Amino acid sequence: MSGTQLTLNLLEGSVSFSFTPDAARELKAAFAELMTNLKTVAAAKTDPKSAGKPQRLKSMEYRYVGEVFLEMECNPNIWPTPFAAKVLVTVRDDRIRLMAEAELTRAIEDVNQYLEHFG
Repeated sequence: MSGTQLTLNLLEGSVSFSFTPDAARELKAAFAELMTNLKTVAAAKTDPKSAGKPQRLKSMEYRYVGEVFLEMECNPNIWPTPFAAKVLVTVRDDRIRLMAEAELTRAIEDVNQYLEHFG
């Protein structure tokens, strides 16, 4: 089933591609887990009780295969706050490959806007 166009705003420019509501909900859940991990890392950095080696949390690696291949990756261990975090976005098909960064908070907004069309 082909979906409508999802537009992701990148640091420079944007990219639009066919996406499904189910895939958007999965991506939204991956973003929610990532935000929780980012908040955990940020809290540990400011908590004096957590001196020593910080806990390493798993990176987010989301993949979608449809008319295009979409991959989004983010390592929560390298960002000081969720609002500073960026995700690496890869969109490719048999003719083109695009790799760029996007602000995490903007990508979350883009997915939420997309999902608003489906109730």
